[in-house]
Amino acid sequence: MSQLFYGVIGRTYDESREGSRPSKEGNGNRPNVLIWLMDDVGFGQLSPYGGLVDTPALQRIADRGTQFTNGHSTPLCAPTRACLLTGRNHHTNNMASLPRFAAQFPGHDGNVPFENGFISEILQNEGYATFAAGKWHLSPVDGTHMGASRRTWPLGRGFDRFYGFMGGQTDQFHPHLVSDNHVILPPKSPEEGYHLSEDLVDQSIGFINDLKNADSSKPFLLYLAFGAGHSPHQAPKEFIEPYRGHFDMGWDKYRELVFEKQVENGIIPASAKLSALDPDVPRWETLQDSEKAFSARLMEGFAGMVTHMDYQVGRLLNHLERIGELDNTVIIVLSDNGASSEGGAKGALNYQQNWGGGVEAVMPSPEELENVGGPKTFSNYPWGWAWAGSTPFRRWKRETYRGGCGVPFIASWPGTSGQKQLDDQFVHVIDVVPTLLDGLGVEPPDTINGYSQSPIEGVSFYQALSDGPKPAVPRTQYFEMWGHRAIYHNGWRAVCPWPGTSYAEAGVGFPTEMTGSDLDRLEESGWELYNVSEDPSETVNLAATEPKQLNRLVQLWWEAAGRYKVLPLISKLPKGIQAGMTPDEWIPKYTYYPGTAPIGMETAVNTINISHRITADVEIQGGSAEGILLSLGDVFGGYCLFMNEGRLYYAYNSLGRDVTLLESRTVVAPGKHRLTYDFQRTGEPDFELGLGAPGRGRLMVDDEVVCEAQLNTTVPRMLSFTGTLTCGYHHGEPICDTYVSSFPFTELLNKVVVELLEESAPDQGAQKAQEEIEMACQ
Repeated sequence: MSQLFYGVIGRTYDESREGSRPSKEGNGNRPNVLIWLMDDVGFGQLSPYGGLVDTPALQRIADRGTQFTNGHSTPLCAPTRACLLTGRNHHTNNMASLPRFAAQFPGHDGNVPFENGFISEILQNEGYATFAAGKWHLSPVDGTHMGASRRTWPLGRGFDRFYGFMGGQTDQFHPHLVSDNHVILPPKSPEEGYHLSEDLVDQSIGFINDLKNADSSKPFLLYLAFGAGHSPHQAPKEFIEPYRGHFDMGWDKYRELVFEKQVENGIIPASAKLSALDPDVPRWETLQDSEKAFSARLMEGFAGMVTHMDYQVGRLLNHLERIGELDNTVIIVLSDNGASSEGGAKGALNYQQNWGGGVEAVMPSPEELENVGGPKTFSNYPWGWAWAGSTPFRRWKRETYRGGCGVPFIASWPGTSGQKQLDDQFVHVIDVVPTLLDGLGVEPPDTINGYSQSPIEGVSFYQALSDGPKPAVPRTQYFEMWGHRAIYHNGWRAVCPWPGTSYAEAGVGFPTEMTGSDLDRLEESGWELYNVSEDPSETVNLAATEPKQLNRLVQLWWEAAGRYKVLPLISKLPKGIQAGMTPDEWIPKYTYYPGTAPIGMETAVNTINISHRITADVEIQGGSAEGILLSLGDVFGGYCLFMNEGRLYYAYNSLGRDVTLLESRTVVAPGKHRLTYDFQRTGEPDFELGLGAPGRGRLMVDDEVVCEAQLNTTVPRMLSFTGTLTCGYHHGEPICDTYVSSFPFTELLNKVVVELLEESAPDQGAQKAQEEIEMACQ
C-alpha cells in the first residue's frame, strides 16, 4: 500500500507544496531495550539467586528492577530463542527442538513462520534501530552457509545489524563469526587477547555509538545472546583463577549452601524443601580424589566463563551510563534453559570425545587440568554440577522438571519503582514480547512485511515491574521436549517424565523412542502432581491424593497440545540424520576454492566412515612450498592436507587422543601438480568401542604414491562441532603440532576437490550414533 500524501503537486515546484516527512511519534521519548540472554545457566548458579558464581553486573540490574523467582523458559536453547523473540510458544514457532532435528510435521519443521513476527521486526517498524549480537540458532541448517538465502538470518528478521554466530555453539577463542550477512574471521587471535564475549560487547558498543553519532534521539533494541555458559567452557585465565578451590566442597555441599542462601534471601519460600539426591549423580564423598579434583576444576572453568560474561555486560552498562542512556534503557535478563547435563556422568576436558567417539574420556593429568578454560580445552562439567546448578530444583536442561526450565529472570524498566523487588509471579519467556509492547505503548501489528500476524500467546508482566498493587494473574502454560511433558496451572504443576524420572530409574538412556503403547502407559501412571506454590522444588508428588486436580491439568496439557501443534510427540531423532551429521541429500563431489570464509561442520563435506579422496590442484614455483591445502576441524578433532618445507603431509587428529601423520619422503618439484590424499575403507565402524571405519590412507603426487599408512582409530561420529572447513589456510587451534595457525598456502592453489567414493556411511550402529550425537548441538 502506498503512503498517503498530504501535500500539493502542481506543474512546477513553485505551484506545489511538500508533504510532511513520515515519522514515528514519540520515538525520542521511548526507552532503549536491552535483552541479555545467557546460555545453559541454571537457577542456582548466579549470585543474585544464591549461587556461588559471582555476577556483579547482573546484581546491579537486579538492584534496580524486579527479580522473578518463578521465571521459566523452554528446556532447550533454540526453542527458547524463538519464544523470546516472537512471544509465541515454541511449537507455534515450528521449533519443537533444534533446527538440526527438524521433522516434517507442523510445529516441528524448524522454520519460524513469518506470520510470527519478531520483536525486532515490530520495533524496526516503530522507528527503533535494531541490533543482534551473539548466538542466533534460529535458521535451518541448510540456511546457514554462504550460499543460502538470508531470509532467516537476523537481517532477514528485522535486525539492522548482526555480529555473532549462526549455530548452537562455537569455540570462544576461534568462533565461526558472521557480520551482518557474511562470514568473517575474528579480528585478533587468542594470543592477542581475543575472546568472543568481549568481542560481542565491543561490537554492541560500536553499534550504539554509530547510532547515537548519527541520530541521538533514535532508540535501540539490542539482543545480546552470549555463547557463555554453553560448552566449551572457555575464558581468560584471570577470570578462572579466582575460583581456584571454590568448588572443592563438591556438589552435595554446594546445594546445601545455595539452598540456605535462597531461603534466607527470599528467593524461595521458607516452606520449600531441597530436592532429593538424583539417582544419576553419585555422592561427592564416593568419588576418588582425582575425580573430585577433575570435577571441581571443570566447574571453575564454567564459573570463570560466566563471570567473564558478566564483566563484559558491566562494561556495556558503564558505557550506557557514560552516554546518558542507562536510565533510559529497559533491561531484561534470562537464561535459555536450565543447567546443562551434556558433559555426561563424569565431565570432560575435551567434550568432543564424549559425542564424537562415544567412549569415556581418560582422566587428565594435573598438568592438563591447568589448561581448563584455555583455547586447547573443550571442557564441560559432569551431571553433578548440572544438578547442583539447578538448586533447589530437580534435574536439568532438556527435561520439563523445573531444573530444565526454571531460570534466572530479571527485568528493569525506567520509570517504574527503580528499587529492587522480588516477585514470585509465574512468568515465561513468551511473556517478554507482550510486556515490551505493553510498556512501550505499541499495538501488535496486524501484518508485517505483508504477512498476516498470528496471535501473540504470552502475557504481559509490565504491571509486576512497578511497586504498586499487583493483581493475581491466572496462568496456564504447557511444556514439552522430546516427549518429556509438564504443565503449570495457577500454582499447580503436573509433570510426565520420559523415559523416566532419571536414567537410572528408567533403565535406559536418552533419547529413547516413545511408542503409542508407551504413551498409553504414561497416561495411566506416568503423571506426577506438585503444588509448586508451596513446594517449588517438586518434592511431594500429590498425584495419588489429588486425582481430580491431576486430571484437570492433564486435560489442559492435551488441550494445549492440540492448540499449539505439539503433536506428534517425537522423542527420537529424525531418521534422515546420519551418523556424523551427513547432509540428508547425497552429494558425491565437493569443490573448494582458497581464501573463502570458514564453512561450518554441519554444511561441510562429511568423510566419516566413507572411502574418499581429497585432491588439490596446485602450481609450485620453488622448493619450499608450505601451508594448508584443506583442513576440517581443530585440536579437538579433525584432518588437514598440507605442505611443509616442500613436502606433502596429511594429519588425522582422532578427537585429541592421537594424531596420525602421513609424510611424503621427497620434496614436490616445481610445476603443476595434483596432490592427493586417498582413504579406502577396509572395515566397519564399531560404535560400541568408539571406533570409526578403519582404512588405508595414501598420499599421492600426480597419482604416484609417496606415503601410505593404516588408520585404525578414525572417528565414528563427528570430528569437531566447533571446527570449520577452510581451504588454503586454517582457522582454529592447529590440528597437529607441525604447523601454527593460520598457515596460509604460499604457492598457487587453484582448487581442492573432495570425492566421496561410497553413497553412504556404513549402517552398522548408525542409529545408535545418531541418537547420541544430539547432545553436541544444544
